Amino acid sequence: MKKYQVVGIGNAVVDVFARGDDSFLDLMGIEKGIMQLVERERGETLYAAMKERQQAAGGSVANTIAGLGNLGLKGAFIGRVNDDALGRFYAQEMEEQGMEFPNRPVAGGELPTSRSMIFVSPDGERSMNTYLGISSELGEEDVSDAVAGEAGVLFLEGYLYDKDKGKAAFERAARLCREGGGQAGIALSDPFCATRHRADFQRLVRELDFVIGNEAEWSALYDCGIDEALARAAQECRLAVCTRSGNPVVLIRGEERIEVPVHTVTPVDATGAGDQFAAGLLFGLSQGASLEACGRMGCIAAAEVIGHFGARPETDLRALMQRAGLL
Repeated sequence: MKKYQVVGIGNAVVDVFARGDDSFLDLMGIEKGIMQLVERERGETLYAAMKERQQAAGGSVANTIAGLGNLGLKGAFIGRVNDDALGRFYAQEMEEQGMEFPNRPVAGGELPTSRSMIFVSPDGERSMNTYLGISSELGEEDVSDAVAGEAGVLFLEGYLYDKDKGKAAFERAARLCREGGGQAGIALSDPFCATRHRADFQRLVRELDFVIGNEAEWSALYDCGIDEALARAAQECRLAVCTRSGNPVVLIRGEERIEVPVHTVTPVDATGAGDQFAAGLLFGLSQGASLEACGRMGCIAAAEVIGHFGARPETDLRALMQRAGLL
């Protein structure tokens, strides 16, 4: 038995939410519906412009680990925060939500804790402006044998490849997990990330145990249309998962290909939909569920999170899955 059923590694980011209509986004020069990195000064300007803001511990893979905690799995998240107000808030909230945060806030860190200013439009679309701060300094020294080596499942955030330090941390964590008999997989994170790191990600697709992405990310990874990209993934990946807006989720494992229909839900806030889909999917895999059931679990978790403000579940996901006959 492993100490942790699931461990995530990625950027530890405080999500700061506020509402913003299209005219506000235009005024502030914010591109709607995407995640863009911002420098410190720009981040401070946007933070000051937020009215009635709310904050929560975030980061893509950290949100997934939170979802898995909601589902009752024992988990941990490897990330890096400063010993400042936001960093202490982040560490405390992770622990309060039942997830271990083994890396203590860094005393005297040169960069502040990372934060993402998320403006939510009336249609539920989110526009994310992320200042990476100290999380971009995550390195091998932050990955301990006692955490990564004790993971039954390790979930890796593709954004870490944007810096050599993060790449080294990523590779070390995956090696420790797999040497200990665990399974390691990756989220492609976004199309630009998949394009920037195409050669490395194509190698990881062949080496890791599962890969999760949306159709834009898979297409960017192989620089082709989605049908061709999934055909290639079927040949190279142990388990490939593709979410498609308004279309069935595709899961491919060897000769098995499953398409799971999705039910249209009017979003209150689309933040975290992909993160919670991953949580439901990984929960199903950890329980030995069929591919179809794993896909349905992912869709249930994603539908729950877009029904309210914020990127983490507010409802008992196990209860939702039980009502759907999946547990």
